Amino acid sequence: MMTTTSNLLTWPTTSLLQHTNRNRVRVGRTKDGHYGNGGSPLLLRTRYSSRNDQRFCMFLKTKPVVKDGVLSFNGTDALKGIPDNVVLTPCSDSSAFLGATSQDTSSRLVFKLGLIQETRLLCLFRFKIWWSIPRFGNSASDVPVETQMLLLEATPQHPEAYILFLPILDGHTRSSLQGNSADELQVCVETGDPALLASGSLKAVFVNYGSNPFDLMKESMKILHKYTGTFALRESKQMPGILDWFGWCTWDAFYHDVNPQGIEDGLSSLLKGGTPARFLIIDDGWQDTTNEFQKEEEPLIEGSLFVARLMSIRENTKFRKASNGASRAPNSLKEFISDIKSSFGLKYVYVWHALMGYWGGLHPDAPGTQKYNPTLKFPVQSPGNLAHIRDGAMDSMEKYGVGTIDPAKIFEFYDDLHRYLASQGVDGVKVDVQNILETIATGSGGRVSLTKHFQQALEKSISRNFQDNSIICCMGQSTDSIYNSKQSAITRASDDYYPENPNTQTLHIAAVAYNSIFFGEVVVPDWDMFYSHHNAAEYHAIARAVGGCGVYVSDKPGQHDFNILRRLVLPDGSVLRAKYPGRPSRDCLFCDPVMDGKSLLKIWNLNKCTGVIGIFNCQGAGSWPGLKNSTQMSSPEISGNISPSDIEYFEEVSGKSWEGHCAVFSFNSASLFRLANHGKLDVTLGTLQCNIFTVSPIKVYGRKIEFAPVGLINMYNSGGAVDAIEVITTSSDFGIIIKGRGPGIFGAYSNAKPKYCSVNSKDEIFEFRIEDHLLTIPISSGTNLWDIAVYY
Repeated sequence: MMTTTSNLLTWPTTSLLQHTNRNRVRVGRTKDGHYGNGGSPLLLRTRYSSRNDQRFCMFLKTKPVVKDGVLSFNGTDALKGIPDNVVLTPCSDSSAFLGATSQDTSSRLVFKLGLIQETRLLCLFRFKIWWSIPRFGNSASDVPVETQMLLLEATPQHPEAYILFLPILDGHTRSSLQGNSADELQVCVETGDPALLASGSLKAVFVNYGSNPFDLMKESMKILHKYTGTFALRESKQMPGILDWFGWCTWDAFYHDVNPQGIEDGLSSLLKGGTPARFLIIDDGWQDTTNEFQKEEEPLIEGSLFVARLMSIRENTKFRKASNGASRAPNSLKEFISDIKSSFGLKYVYVWHALMGYWGGLHPDAPGTQKYNPTLKFPVQSPGNLAHIRDGAMDSMEKYGVGTIDPAKIFEFYDDLHRYLASQGVDGVKVDVQNILETIATGSGGRVSLTKHFQQALEKSISRNFQDNSIICCMGQSTDSIYNSKQSAITRASDDYYPENPNTQTLHIAAVAYNSIFFGEVVVPDWDMFYSHHNAAEYHAIARAVGGCGVYVSDKPGQHDFNILRRLVLPDGSVLRAKYPGRPSRDCLFCDPVMDGKSLLKIWNLNKCTGVIGIFNCQGAGSWPGLKNSTQMSSPEISGNISPSDIEYFEEVSGKSWEGHCAVFSFNSASLFRLANHGKLDVTLGTLQCNIFTVSPIKVYGRKIEFAPVGLINMYNSGGAVDAIEVITTSSDFGIIIKGRGPGIFGAYSNAKPKYCSVNSKDEIFEFRIEDHLLTIPISSGTNLWDIAVYY
């Protein structure tokens, strides 16, 4: 019996749930021979006979099949030894849902899915309640608890095949993957509410198969988007304007001591250095809060910063005059924001707040918060979160409680807060501590429902009060949030940037790159702020240049490295942002770039007319949380290579007539190389060293001219400056016009020396380096947009 994919994608999900006092939902055979929930329409799925232990499949003509206890895709085995209670529901020609049922009911169930052995794999798992990192391995025993994405490399017989496992939301249950010591892959299904019980989930895990890992992820998320209807894909979302401008965040500059004068000082020093901030994030420290557990002038109680509570939606007295008028503060937040926008050319001002208002929520008895009915709740983490690293902020909130906003009042709270902020000239918000919801879901319908409710209220308020989809989500790296993200377009993809911790600099870069494989299909991954005056500053800067992300620093006023900043930021405050989320190259997917002692990390991206590759040595400076670094570095340097073929979807910039050669520009050496598409360029890097390469397809113009624009070679992402290429052909002239932006040095590959060149119709001197065919043309300061004409 055949069922079309369109029907499969529109039928509702079925989760085997019950409340404590309700009748248990059972799965059984219906009158027409299908297996279903009391005859309700379910997706067709494989069922196993427990009576004689014989397994059979009803979908032999589809690619995902189970035979003799083995799940395979197009002849590639994914799981072996599948138990009888596991359910397979084919979804498309290459995908299916996996689920399982139990005789027992619980708010948390763990099911075995089958064996995974002797295959390279990549996991993305939550090592803290807020944050995700990668883990690499060769069997299911390497799959950590709280894995949210699992990618397998096919067996050597199928080297160009990949299998993707995505645990998803099914009704009121949320799933995650984990392995055990017997190399069995398991799925954990939980509701987050002890009163909300489940006997299983028929669609706990989505599984798909493909030959390109990036296509596989993209197509899988498209299927899930259509199937669930609960989230939207990144490519369909409105992009906040801050992404294309340089910014400054106050957090690491001031922490909680942020103040108006300090903000003005920081904006002034960036402006004077020629890299003006065009957006500002006023981070934690501006709100009206109280901390009943920390007395003034007494020693700081460990963790007490995370239990302060919000007293009102207004700013504190640092940003507005007290009633007696004696304060040095501005008259109001509105006056302050108006002043800094006009004085420093700011386009956007964002402010920080937590999902529940503040870390400790709302004060239950404050006049300014009582209307939202806050009640004190004590978070309870799931066993999955407790299996890894405990978080200090979470420990404090568990001890002292969170003033939790009544779900019935949550939209009113967000709307009041955001409407007030908008009236003060604020353009958007950074919303932190988002995963708190999964810990306070008892009595509120479970973690999935509560997260969906809060997410919808938050996004509705953002849409109503701000004009630019102006929100950065943070501490929300959970599938509860990701699969309920319909509008939010930016989400932090890493643990915090820790400027004082030398062991986390390499981890930060690697974590974001791998997390972006998954999160990047739904949001623009945010790489967090960094210090420009720091021993790892260029390392972070190049990562942002290739990351396709927002670029912002948290420098203390006057403490900047403008040599680095001017390679990221144009004089008008704009940045050369690449098109997509920066992700590891295909040959890096299953190699640990932090702890195997031999692998370099390559991150690829595309611009409008060029590709870009960043390459990083992440070895030798730190180890992944939860793993001991036993690998000994044989040398302080590691060698590897880059290739144009490292860049996925290069055909978007090369076009159909491309003959297969590229110009490759090394930023570090300012050297230009000609490489075939699969050619390789050797790279050697020490710990915390990196390089970035612009890769431009060489195209033939006219009969003999081979040309490839590199872009502004003084910028890390040189090719981000190039917008378009045109050809001039007249009776007397043949030339190439390159349209772009920003002052500096324009570079290009040319197989012949031009006759003359012009910039915006004015003849300009040029240099032509015959040994590597590098053509360079100066673009004067003050030039924002340019048409460069190269005549032959």
